[in-house]
Order: sequence, then structure tokens, then C-alpha cells
Amino acid sequence: MAGGGAPAPKQDELQPHPAKDQLPNISYCITSPPPWPEAILLGFQHYLVMLGTTVLIPTALVPQMGGGNDEKAKVIQTLLFVAGLNTLAQTVFGTRLPAVIGGSYTFVAPTISIILAGRYNGIVDPHERFKRTMRGIQGALIVASTLQIIFGFSGLWRNVTRFLSPLSAVPLVALAGFGLFELAFPGVAKCIEIGLPALIALLIFSQYIPHLLHSERRVFDRFAVLFSVAIVWIYAHLLTVGGAYKHASPQTQLSCRTDRSGLINAAPWLLKKHLASKDGSLRWNSINKCIVVFAWLSVLPPIIFN
Repeated sequence: MAGGGAPAPKQDELQPHPAKDQLPNISYCITSPPPWPEAILLGFQHYLVMLGTTVLIPTALVPQMGGGNDEKAKVIQTLLFVAGLNTLAQTVFGTRLPAVIGGSYTFVAPTISIILAGRYNGIVDPHERFKRTMRGIQGALIVASTLQIIFGFSGLWRNVTRFLSPLSAVPLVALAGFGLFELAFPGVAKCIEIGLPALIALLIFSQYIPHLLHSERRVFDRFAVLFSVAIVWIYAHLLTVGGAYKHASPQTQLSCRTDRSGLINAAPWLLKKHLASKDGSLRWNSINKCIVVFAWLSVLPPIIFN
């Protein structure tokens, strides 16, 4: 070819869009992060957003495993610690998107099937049952994670994604989000005098105050969760110390009072024990592994696009 230039690409070859350093109407991009003080506040706000869904998983599963507040606090600590490690890894080596990698609700159903397995029904001691059930769940999740690593690093799904449109992930992600309504809104209804003001405060700070102030610095809408959580928590604490729930039912007190969760007192702030067996091994039950592996296979499409 004259001039020694590179050959022109064929018409049928897909060419990637050129990368942009800054997208329009977006304050911060991957190559233009916010200042450190604002980044810390935004990170803490993102942590508060995912805290509810993270706590919801142990709250629903640990009591069925025979665990109490101590075991629930340990599971929450483990989920938050691993979520931090995964988030740090994906921001350094992964997509670098501002997303917290939290617990997946995909594995809740297979985990419940493992919890309700008949081999754990004969254990009388609740603490012993919790430990044995946790070992079985750990072994199953490790096997499922190993398969996910193999599929990811082998590049097998690279050939599949060529025939899939990003729009195909929209229904899957939407259905996963809609599934949380079944858990979230009943939780709000358990203490409507606190849940409803929280929703109203979030709407006011994120949608109405920015339009009323017309400020160039987007403070209220950017930190709407921080303002809403702080105000509603103070409001709930005032109701608690003021005796508003003194004669309420135990379920109402558990849902509305700020001193009834028992997690702060039960949490071991320096976790030294682990949930493995005495010899450090895990329970590798074949049925558990199959259950979690099939659950993982059923959600491969949304994993691809995340």
C-alpha cells in the first residue's frame, strides 16, 4: 500500500467509540475524580445506601440458621468487610465504576434451601446448628465462586457477549430491583411514622431544594442520603428516649426503637474466631454445591454486563 499506512478497517468490523475524558452534564468521570474530602463523603453515603440491603440478608437468614444477635453481627461484619475488599479490587483492577460490590440476593433462595435441609434439623443446640449450616453454605459458595472465576478468566463468555445487546440486561437488572420491593416496603410499613418521613425527606433534599436554591454547588441533591438519614435518625432517637413506644408491641419496638437491634453490643469489634471446623476445614456437601452453582448459572447474563 502506498505511503506505508495502516490498512483501512473493513466495513463489517465493529469499531469502539472513542474514549472521552469528560462526559457532558456529569461532574465527575473516571479520569476526573472529586476532591478527597468530597470523595470521602460520597463514599460514606454510598456505604449507607448499601448498608440496608447488606443488613437485610443476615436479618432474614441468620435466625433460620439458629443464630442470635452475636451470629448476626458477625455475618454483617463479614459481609461489609468482603464488600469493601471487592469494591477496592474493582476500582483498581476492574471497571473502576463508582459501585459498591455488596451481597447478592441471587444466592438467598439457594441458601435458604441449604438452611432448611433435613440434615441440620436434628441439631438441638442453636449455636452448633448455626456453625454447621454456615460451613455448608461456605463450601457451596466457594465452589460456585471458583466456577465463576474459571468462566471469567478463560474468556468463554467473550464469544457469547458478541451476540447479546446491552438492552438484554435491562429486564434482568430491573426484575432484580423490583424483587427488593417485596422486602423494602413491608419494612417501611412496620414503622410508618419513621419510614414515611425518611422517604419524604429524601425527595425534598434530592428533588425540591436544588430547584428552589438554584445554587451552582450541588450540595443537597448530591448528599441527600446523608441529610435524610441524619435527620430521620435523630427524629427516631427522640421518639425512643421520649417514650413514644413504651407501651407498643414488641414487634413495633423492634422496628421503631433505636436501641432494640442488639447488634452494637453483640458485635465483636476485634473478630478473632472463625466459622470453620476445629481442624480448619469446611463442609463440602455435593448437594449444597449443586444448588449454589445452578443459582449462579441462572444469573450469568447480568453478571456479564455488570
